[in-house]
Amino acid sequence: MEYSIQQLSRLAGVTTRTLRWYDQLGLLKPSRVAESGYRYYGPAEVERLQHILYYRALGVGLARIRECLDDPSFDRLTALRSHLSALEQEQARLEALIQSVKDTIRAEERKETMNDEQKFAAFQRQALEKNEAAYGEELRKKYGSAQVEEANAAWGSMSREQYGEWEALGREIRQRLERAVQAGLSPESQEGREISALHRRWLSAAGGPYSPARHRGIAELYVEDERFTAYYDGSVPGCARFLRDAVRRWIQE
Repeated sequence: MEYSIQQLSRLAGVTTRTLRWYDQLGLLKPSRVAESGYRYYGPAEVERLQHILYYRALGVGLARIRECLDDPSFDRLTALRSHLSALEQEQARLEALIQSVKDTIRAEERKETMNDEQKFAAFQRQALEKNEAAYGEELRKKYGSAQVEEANAAWGSMSREQYGEWEALGREIRQRLERAVQAGLSPESQEGREISALHRRWLSAAGGPYSPARHRGIAELYVEDERFTAYYDGSVPGCARFLRDAVRRWIQE
């Protein structure tokens, strides 16, 4: 079946302006353009748009989405399974957050007071569960269950202040990565050296045993695993690779 741009817009719940923008980016080209200038989309374009919208819902940047879909090795069934896994993880995260809000409402109704540590613990537990669901299996295969459990225990025991500092450090790393990539700097530059040092502090603050080899192994995951790549490349493509290359260059035994 073939759809005009207006029909596809209504079907997918996006604006015609968005579809035209995707066309300009080379992300979603129509199957044909009539002499009148009207765009028309066939089954292949509908499937591609479905994947685009899945990735967008997961926060993946448009440039990264195009890379994934244009990869000759792209497999629709594998991608759908990946989408499902990510959505189930998000569902678990939301369910945990809903429960936390319910607990807070219940405490308010009963005139009970939740101290700051209790409030923080709920979010910390939720973040730990999300990380375990997303990366636990891969990390256990790479480093062993003992190291992962040790790291989880250390991370879970962080105080509210320590957790805040860890999150702030993570934001600083992303911001500096984005500026470095946009400025065209090399991972071998002084800025690359400082970012890799910041990343070492961030890993160490999360708890668990630190080693340069483990650090480099984790950095490799940033380009090998699209979930890690999407986190760093969400706004500026190339950040994950810059970080991996900087760690390769500056983190030595």
